[in-house]
Formats: sequence, C-alpha cells, structure tokens
Amino acid sequence: MKYRIRCLTPLLVGDGNVLSPIDYMVWRDQVNVLDQPRIFRLLAKSPRLDVYLREIKKATRLEFASWGGFAQNFACRRIPFDEPRHAALWANVPPEQLSIPTFVRDTRGPYLPGSAIKGALRTAFLGSRYGENLADTARRLAKSEIPPRWGCQAEDALTGKLGASVFKVLRISDSQPLNDSALRIYLTRVAVLARSADGALQLRWKLYPKGSVEASKINEAAVTFAEMAPPATVFEGHLSLPTFYRQEAIAKELGWKDTLSLEELLAATNDWAGKVLENQWSYARAAGLNRLAGSIESLRLRVEEARKKGSCCVLCMGWGAGYLSKSALPDPRTEKARQVLNEVAAYARVLQSALPFPKTRRIIFSGDEPAALPGWVWLEVEPSN
Repeated sequence: MKYRIRCLTPLLVGDGNVLSPIDYMVWRDQVNVLDQPRIFRLLAKSPRLDVYLREIKKATRLEFASWGGFAQNFACRRIPFDEPRHAALWANVPPEQLSIPTFVRDTRGPYLPGSAIKGALRTAFLGSRYGENLADTARRLAKSEIPPRWGCQAEDALTGKLGASVFKVLRISDSQPLNDSALRIYLTRVAVLARSADGALQLRWKLYPKGSVEASKINEAAVTFAEMAPPATVFEGHLSLPTFYRQEAIAKELGWKDTLSLEELLAATNDWAGKVLENQWSYARAAGLNRLAGSIESLRLRVEEARKKGSCCVLCMGWGAGYLSKSALPDPRTEKARQVLNEVAAYARVLQSALPFPKTRRIIFSGDEPAALPGWVWLEVEPSN
C-alpha cells in the first residue's frame, strides 16, 4: 500500500541538529547555510583563513557587511523565510535565540522517517484505547514505589510485550525525499496561561531562558526560528500490514488479545486526534487566541472528514507539538487521567496550580499573529497499483 501525508500545518521532524548563527547568514530574506568545509579549503590557500577563523571564534553571528560574499557564493542551500518581514525581525533577536532546528535529511534531500509516522500512530492508538486500563493503572501507580513500571505494563496489556507487539508487524517506509526548496523558516513563540491577581486566566509569552511577559509585550518574548515543511507539502512512501498476522492462531501464539487492522488503527487515530484538538481548542479560547482557535476548528473538521472516508486520519507529530502529541492521555482534564499524572512529581506540581494542563503551547506566527499549531498532517492510505 502507498501512504500520502499532506501537511495541514507547518511540520518539523528534526534530525537533532541545529544551525548556529555562525553556520548561516541571512541575505535576501532567506537563510543561506554556509558550506564551511568548502570555505576552509578555499581560504587555506590565502592569509584570509586566519582572519575568518578569528571572526567566527568571537562572532555571535556573521554580519553580511563583512562576509556577504560567502552567502552569495558559498551557500550549500538557501531556505526562504515564510514571511519576508521575519528576516528584519531576525536581526533584532539576541544571538542565543538564533539556533535553527533542522529537518531530517539524507544526501538526496529532506524526508519524513517511517519511524516518526509509526511512533505517532502508536501513541494515537494507545491514547484511544487507554481508557479501559486507566483506572487499574492509577490504582497501581498509587501503590508502587517505581511509577514508570506500571505504565509500561499497561502499554504491554494493550499492544503486547516487547518483541511481540502488535505494532511490530506494521511496516512504514521512509518517504521519498523532497527538494530543499520545499522548506521554509517559520517563527514560533511559546504561549503560557497564568492566573491574574483576580484569579482569571491570563495569556503570557515565554522569555529566554525563563520567565514570561504580558500579552501586550509580545515583541519582548523569546522566539525560535525553525526549518519546517509548509502546509500542502506532500510526503509519499509505502506501508504494509500483512494479513498473515491477523489469523487467530498466530495471534494466540504471540500472546495478543486481538490483532491490529488498518481500519481500526485509522479510526483510533481519528478518535485520539479529536480529543487532543478539543483540548487545544479550549486552550486557545481560554487564552483569547481567536485566529488560533479558528485554525484548530478547521483541523477538527478535517478529523470528521477523515472519519467519513475511512482510509484517512489526522495525525500530529514532530517538533513543537508538545506533551499532548506524545501522551497516551489525550485529555488530561479527566479525573482518572489526573490521578495518573498526580503520581509524577513534575506533573503534580503543575496540576496543583489549577491551570489548564499543560499550561504552555508552542505556536507558529503568521502576519504577526499566533496562527497555528505545528505538526498536524493528513495521512491517506491507498492500495498499490
């Protein structure tokens, strides 16, 4: 079977690397990634190498006035800003905030790893079925001295033990690579909900490295630029789920309570996405982010469309998607979910504040407004020809 993933919001599945401010130069409203090995080879033949090494040793960023020729002649790739105005904003951002997370790539170009897709589907599948084991997990967590142990046992009860998981038979290839020109540089900030003096919810924006500012001082908030695939970008690859493993005798031998079908997986993913988006929509409304709420509402409509088609689902993955995209508890507002989270010290402190959980969200900006959540995609599966 073939899969086709279409980005609904900007997507970054990272390779763990970042571009530091001395690895690139902003020129003509785009990020020009310098081919440093080539630069070193060329400068090694002249006295300018020592000058260049001294410059990058002390520099917090490379200024175009001094080294613009490198951006023109020695850039290995050029990544446009999603909005040209963000290039001017970049010039006023402190250097410590200018490291750019990069999209995973090989020698052919950026691609979407099959492991990222499979991991997101697994999380969604667990999130849709966790309810039947949630009460038992909460009870065991309350009695256990090692909380993570019982969480893993609950997962094993749903998918099978390590080495014999029902997800082991789901095979998803890496996507075909894209051209570098398909990617863009997006600006993001982190929203925080806090309580005002009168107890009302109040929107604030994160500072770097800690703290926050009022919504009216958003220009002082920390920013992160990221290399992302824009909406409408398409990734294609292959997916298989052999029917051999759906035989009752095989499932029994492997210790599975039931088998995994593609239809069930896609339906479960849509159920999970609906719960997550409901939480995100409530957060956007509470924060007064109307444009973001409208974007989330359009994603909820796509979930309903996917449910009707049956061969599609809406999925969340990648950088910036936050806690909800990686949790088997898609709605932490329920009492049973909070019982589980209260057993984890870091989460318990946040829950005691009576703020929406989690209280932060990374948001992509467009037109100087909070516009979208990162990482939402449309996954469609179709038979191979």
